[in-house]
Amino acid sequence: MRSLRNSLIVFFQCGIAEANMTGIAAGLTIGGKIPFACTFANFATGRVYDQIRQSIAYSNKNVKIAASHAGVTLGEDGATHQILEDLGLMQMLPNFVVINPCDYNQTKAATIAAAEYEGPVYLRFGRPKWPIFYPEQEKFEIGKAWKIQDGKDVSIFATGHLVLKAIEATKILEEKGISVDLINIHTIKPLDIPAVIASVSKTKCVVTAEEHQILGGLGSAIAKVVSENNPAPIEYVGVNDKFGESGTTEQLLTKYGMSTQHVVDAALKVIARK
Repeated sequence: MRSLRNSLIVFFQCGIAEANMTGIAAGLTIGGKIPFACTFANFATGRVYDQIRQSIAYSNKNVKIAASHAGVTLGEDGATHQILEDLGLMQMLPNFVVINPCDYNQTKAATIAAAEYEGPVYLRFGRPKWPIFYPEQEKFEIGKAWKIQDGKDVSIFATGHLVLKAIEATKILEEKGISVDLINIHTIKPLDIPAVIASVSKTKCVVTAEEHQILGGLGSAIAKVVSENNPAPIEYVGVNDKFGESGTTEQLLTKYGMSTQHVVDAALKVIARK
């Protein structure tokens, strides 16, 4: 751990020179450093995608892109800053690991795991104050999903802020007599394919929940696995081909179909499709 700490470099840029930051981060790895390049997710991915592809992914540099303020929960800053495409962008890049933790404890654990991992990593964070529910001593393993609870009627795969909404939805569904197999997919890539297959083989229907465009995110990744291994009906909770807008966190989650009730409704709908 001592040598790891001596190798870490963290630097932050806010909307001005991310291309330079990305190139410098790639260069620092040549000297054995482990750079964490930090800025808003919109700037960290969309603005410098070419530099990430050419300077980090292509040469498999040991850079960690730690991107905050992702999704509509950024709130009042509005559509220009609320990136909803980053998970898709980053998981398409060869060599990249893509992690989307659900709260402070999991974010801390994921950051440590990313530092210890040899290779490029994209860490996606949010902006709002969010309840903490991930057990502090829970082991974080890249590519290994967190099984929150066992169930038999419907599989709910959630990531990021939508894990909390899925937990709240699960309590409501249980009051209706519905048993939920609830899984936190914190690592979008590499996806825990065995966990997905095992869950869907049992429940025969799926809900995915993410604060991201439905196209190209967690839902698309889960659908690929399901269609190739154990076809089952799927309902998607996420943003349906829209940009965000200014508003409070809860207002925007509700307007864009990502509230607790939306997860409940999706589960009831997909169960009826079995």
